[in-house]
Amino acid sequence: MENGPVAKILNFFGRKKPADVSARGGLRDMLEGFSIEVMPRTAEKIEDFRAILPKGTRVYIAHIDGTPIEDMVATAKRIAGEGFPVMPHFPARIIADKATLGDWIARYQGEAGVEQALLLAGGVDTPKGDFHSSMQLMETGLFDKAGFKRLHVAGHPEGNKDIDPDGSDRMVTEALRWKQAFSERTNADMAIATQFCFEAAPVIDWANRLRTEGIGLPVHIGVAGPAKLQTMIKFAMACGVGPSVRVLQRRAADLSKLVLPFTPEEFLTELALHRANHPDFAITNVHFFPLGGIKATTDWTAEFGASPAARAVTA
Repeated sequence: MENGPVAKILNFFGRKKPADVSARGGLRDMLEGFSIEVMPRTAEKIEDFRAILPKGTRVYIAHIDGTPIEDMVATAKRIAGEGFPVMPHFPARIIADKATLGDWIARYQGEAGVEQALLLAGGVDTPKGDFHSSMQLMETGLFDKAGFKRLHVAGHPEGNKDIDPDGSDRMVTEALRWKQAFSERTNADMAIATQFCFEAAPVIDWANRLRTEGIGLPVHIGVAGPAKLQTMIKFAMACGVGPSVRVLQRRAADLSKLVLPFTPEEFLTELALHRANHPDFAITNVHFFPLGGIKATTDWTAEFGASPAARAVTA
């Protein structure tokens, strides 16, 4: 038991062997430059993001179908005004046409000084306008024309059955190859921001395979912030999380843990240890989905060294 996986995790957190600090330090390093995702309605609950986030933290603003663009821009303006770089979502399938896309870009730039965006297909099955993929948004040339400095695109370590119904990741990988080529012919800095996952080994395999496929974009791995297990399972099912959901299912089978919050220590520790041994690892940053609330996530990151006093290193 002393050298088993449970003991290793306990050692990492200093609960048995405080002298073993390398893994904890790796996790602290892993959290440098983390980003976090908010929505207008969740951002309203935070009085001042400067009190809970390290300086320079990138804040993604999720655009859920039905949210007025006015609310999105107002949220971006407010958070940018508090000193944080904001990255609003541009979901292709809810954007009516090129004119609407241009209007959104102009509003974000003119009112909130936005110069970066996450481009994705979006969560609706049927496009409401002319676009159905993030590649079409990129092909308009409007982000280049507006001088956007950074574009992130979606990644799916466990595949996406909306894109690859056969369960493979053939089309998803082909799309990433296209985006890699786009990054090489434009001036925008690009990265892949992924869906949240719960199991490190498949994520490591996926990230390594990207390199063999000629995809060199840095990866910002999606991580679910601390939340009740029932909440986590609900979001995982709704968001189509793949095989790694078994981590939650195993925990749910243990009644003694059912009421405890699920936190990402083990997942991120494994990634941090792998990165420490493989400096060229594709995963460079952590992106949090605060499923249990923004404050719960930022309290957790502060516990492991990413406090408001720290300066984020965004990339």
